[in-house]
Amino acid sequence: MWSKFLTTATKAPQVASNAGSLMAATAVRSHRVMNPVFARQSSSSTSAISYKKSHPHKRHPALTSQYLHPAPPSAEEAVSNILYNTPPIGRGQTKQRHIFNCLVQNEPGVLSRVSGILAGRGFNIDSLVVAKTEVADLSRMTIVLRGESSTIEQARRQLEDLVPVWAVLDYTGFKVIERELLLIKVSILGPEHVRAQMTSRQPNNWQLVHEEAEDDMTPSNALRQTHAHLKSLTELARLFQGKVVDVSGECAVIELSAKPDRVDAFVKLVKPFGILEAARSGMMAMPRSPIYDRHENEDDEVQEEGSGVDASLLPPG
Repeated sequence: MWSKFLTTATKAPQVASNAGSLMAATAVRSHRVMNPVFARQSSSSTSAISYKKSHPHKRHPALTSQYLHPAPPSAEEAVSNILYNTPPIGRGQTKQRHIFNCLVQNEPGVLSRVSGILAGRGFNIDSLVVAKTEVADLSRMTIVLRGESSTIEQARRQLEDLVPVWAVLDYTGFKVIERELLLIKVSILGPEHVRAQMTSRQPNNWQLVHEEAEDDMTPSNALRQTHAHLKSLTELARLFQGKVVDVSGECAVIELSAKPDRVDAFVKLVKPFGILEAARSGMMAMPRSPIYDRHENEDDEVQEEGSGVDASLLPPG
């Protein structure tokens, strides 16, 4: 009896200690689950769920219908927008542009006599191009000028009265093909080096360029900047259907053949890079050939043939 009591007494503390350790472990585990610090350190799914519960996701407000489907502008706003984006009309330009195509004899003094007649009447010649044709002793002269139609017609007749002039054609109001050649030399070092490139006539003017360069500009950065400018100019020339015909360490020469308006636009776009030289050939013009539809002529002939009245269908008498 006494031995059983001693055995029971010795086992009781062990059971109590085991129960206490189990309760302590359960309390620590529950504390780690509920505590966000321990939840971040743990990688179990239970800790992740508890962390999401303790840190709810912030929901952004839903987009309103006004943002998803904006209201269309009113008629007044649409008209104001169109008027604002429309370029102004040149009402002050009363003088019309005229294109003359003069066929002249290829001999000395013809150009001075033609330009003298136009200068005597007070015309300012916008463009003048003279070149030989495929016919011997015959040259083509393309003149572009502005003035009143009546005065221009008098000048045209006066030009035709000259002995070396064969004919003077006025292409004003006709569909013509206009082309102008442009050769432009643009700096690839940057606009801040244009003055040094234009003032220095030596082949190697790197000393003046380095004097105007920034202190923190390393040779590698200068090389990257130069190639970036050259790439931009090449892409711009490609958009205008031009091409780069010459490249050096300081500049590039671009060739462009287009209408005079497109040439003017291209010059304005490359001006920020720094234009060193520019040469324009002047406008050349040639009338477009008309296109005739032979099927249309055949239909007209059929209609004319069928317009007659058959005598057998008429009543007697």
